[in-house]
Amino acid sequence: CQATLFFPMPKCLFDEPVQLKVDRLKPRQQVDLRAEVTDDKGIVFRSSATYEANCSGTIDLTTVSSLGGSYTGVEPMGLFLKPNNLHTRFVKKVVSVPCLVNFSVHRSCSRVQASSYLVQRRWYLPTSGFQCFKVYISSFTEIGPHPAVLDLYTYGRGLSEARASLLANRGFVVFTVSLYGADDNPKNVTKIHLEYFEEAIQFLKNQPQVCGSGLDLLSLSKSGDLALSIATFLPGTVIPPLMLDAKRVFATKSGALNVKYVINDPMAEDNQATLIPIERANGRFLFVAAEDDQNWDSCYFADQAMHQLKHHGKDNYESVFYPGAGHYLETPYMPFCPSSIHGVIGKPVAWGGVPRSHAAAEVDLWRRIQEFFRTNLANDSNLSKAKL
Repeated sequence: CQATLFFPMPKCLFDEPVQLKVDRLKPRQQVDLRAEVTDDKGIVFRSSATYEANCSGTIDLTTVSSLGGSYTGVEPMGLFLKPNNLHTRFVKKVVSVPCLVNFSVHRSCSRVQASSYLVQRRWYLPTSGFQCFKVYISSFTEIGPHPAVLDLYTYGRGLSEARASLLANRGFVVFTVSLYGADDNPKNVTKIHLEYFEEAIQFLKNQPQVCGSGLDLLSLSKSGDLALSIATFLPGTVIPPLMLDAKRVFATKSGALNVKYVINDPMAEDNQATLIPIERANGRFLFVAAEDDQNWDSCYFADQAMHQLKHHGKDNYESVFYPGAGHYLETPYMPFCPSSIHGVIGKPVAWGGVPRSHAAAEVDLWRRIQEFFRTNLANDSNLSKAKL
């Protein structure tokens, strides 16, 4: 008989989990489930897992363990998370076009044609209810107001709208900006002028959909420096860069470089001038650190920042540390990326992370970010005290 693949939701937002089922199999029949998706660079991500049907001829990925393949154990989203790609990161630039994930069922260990196919559309923006402006602001068209977020994503070339789009779906007015390499931006930067971001902030706060006088900043990786600098914006102040030592770079077994300890210690006496005076910021901070981060010693840097605030009598911060998580904590259900080509170095760099722990951290963090933003913009009396 013909196996049948089934999704309760044939289309959904990218950050939503799904329940994949297979039925009309023979009792205890083993089959291979395969998934395939192509990113905006044309790179194909493939994953597979072997499952055994129950006595009724059904497989439910939310309860049944994978026996082998790209992963083992009960992982309902494993086919989305575990592609077999080396040094490759999933790239999504055109958020108005959904990701098409192709699923198929094959007789176990068979190379013949699949017995069943199914395609799921995973959207970053819904087909209606949103506006995308040339200035790359994504916001609800329904009556607001809504909390405002300036999304700084990572410090890299070009513009990424994926996270901003998904956050806009959750009831925020989101403005994402590029630092270099997009449209009329410079191709590279050697100095960062915070006035550029001040203009972006004023533009965002002037939008009619925005509530209150404050806004949230969301950053990742190197853009964390930008977020802290913006929150501490001091006109006329120049902060020198924290230098690095390339001798601390070493190669891993996969061929990717480990650059975790390449940055000099900011607490060393010679580097004190590089510290961002975050104690002068009045907004609240949520510091997030991945304990298996192989790109930065992010736990140390988060501890240092909190110590700096505490030393100045500040308690306007909270933190979350994720065991087994790697550097790139993305929106949920992105393909796991333990290493990829570094935008500055131009070579594969290790990001770290244990797949299952990393995926769980992304789901939890996505919820925490939204709760943190809503909680800290809910009270206008607090907003008036904040610079942002």
